[in-house]
Amino acid sequence: MRWNYSLSDGEVVELTFRKYGVKITEEQIAKAYWPEQRMSWKKSVEVARFIKGMTLRQAQKWLEDVVKLKKPIPMKTFKKKQAHHATPWRGWPAARWPVKVAKRYLQLLENLENNARFRGLDVERLVIVHAAAHKGIKIWNYMPRAFGRATPFVEETVNIEAVAVELPNGVTPKSYKLNLVKR
Repeated sequence: MRWNYSLSDGEVVELTFRKYGVKITEEQIAKAYWPEQRMSWKKSVEVARFIKGMTLRQAQKWLEDVVKLKKPIPMKTFKKKQAHHATPWRGWPAARWPVKVAKRYLQLLENLENNARFRGLDVERLVIVHAAAHKGIKIWNYMPRAFGRATPFVEETVNIEAVAVELPNGVTPKSYKLNLVKR
């Protein structure tokens, strides 16, 4: 089955050169795609935006802490009526702990790691250069009500994807340090 990635291998090579100044080959790219997940699209977009630019190990560790409710994810776009919290970074107080989304992204990152091992890449040097969440199909359901009526409700799905590249030894990602405040 052919997956609908939003970036081709050539675009990933170009993106890596623009972001890190490193020429890579198509053999240094690992991809993972998970379609039709029943979870919040808005929270998925925020998690994807947050893990982009991290190393694979950093992203896995941070999402594990989100599942344990130790570290939050910043909410930058979908933040209306969002409470402000004491966050471990400076300058952005709106945050949440999207546990269900973090669990799904952890499974996606595990799949990405397995794909990288299969291609013979060094997992310790993988950097996530692209992560995205796209709206999937809508699942229509009907809730029966009194007097023979029914109320429709729609369950939306999300397609999530991640692309990682193996950077050379001398190159470290720019966002390796998350600009966190030590407390």
